[in-house]
Amino acid sequence: MYMMIKDSGGRRLYKIAKIKNSIILGDAIKVLPKLPSGSVDLIFTDPPYFMQLPSKKLRRWGGTDVLGVKDGWDKFGSFEDYDKFTIEYLTQLRRVMKPNATIWVIGTYHNIHRIGKIMLDMGFWILNDVIWLKSNPMPNFLGVRFTNGTETLLWAVKDKQVKKYTFNKSVARSYDPSGLGMNVWRIPLCSGDERIRDRSGNKVHSTQKPEELLRRILLTSTKEGDIVLDPMAGVGTTGAIAKRLKRNFIMIEKEKGYVREIEKRLKGA
Repeated sequence: MYMMIKDSGGRRLYKIAKIKNSIILGDAIKVLPKLPSGSVDLIFTDPPYFMQLPSKKLRRWGGTDVLGVKDGWDKFGSFEDYDKFTIEYLTQLRRVMKPNATIWVIGTYHNIHRIGKIMLDMGFWILNDVIWLKSNPMPNFLGVRFTNGTETLLWAVKDKQVKKYTFNKSVARSYDPSGLGMNVWRIPLCSGDERIRDRSGNKVHSTQKPEELLRRILLTSTKEGDIVLDPMAGVGTTGAIAKRLKRNFIMIEKEKGYVREIEKRLKGA
């Protein structure tokens, strides 16, 4: 079971027992301060990339357009605005983490270095950077630089003193042919039946993450019954995988269209 909660400006504080396994329709910057401190075991966040794409369209050899990230939620006025946004949500995420909780933040070269610097300045201690190596990256049509085939995940604790965080070593090693549990995960981009599309066949979310990525994150760094928070949930991959793996979830998402897709997805999870 799950609940869909529409955030109200008048609500002061959510009780964790009341929002377990729920989707909160609202802006993370406004909702996160209402979550109790020290209440979640793991956070996965996939913030805007602030890609700053040119207005010029890229076209494939066959004549079709390359659909990049052009959504309104990825637009910021400046690096300063983006940094302010990053500090706001990371401050609240650090607050709601339990003492031994961990956080995963994913990004591209456009934003992950800024986020990492801010995290270190705030006191987070980065345990690993995990490289998601895409086995089917977006084609490189212009040929003026290397094909971008990776994204970076930062895995961190609240501060350097945290020791007893969850890490399932045997699971991590099972993903690595060498058995070493290395920090490179070869996973294809979300495609086929897994990719959520509208009636016209267009992608509902431009950066939908593959289920296998979240499955690895949850299996390596949570236990059954843990509470997993995704404050920018998109189309709900985190919650769908958490439900299958017997973890509790809290998802926050401000786009109504995405929330509708999350509800449909959880019914089938």
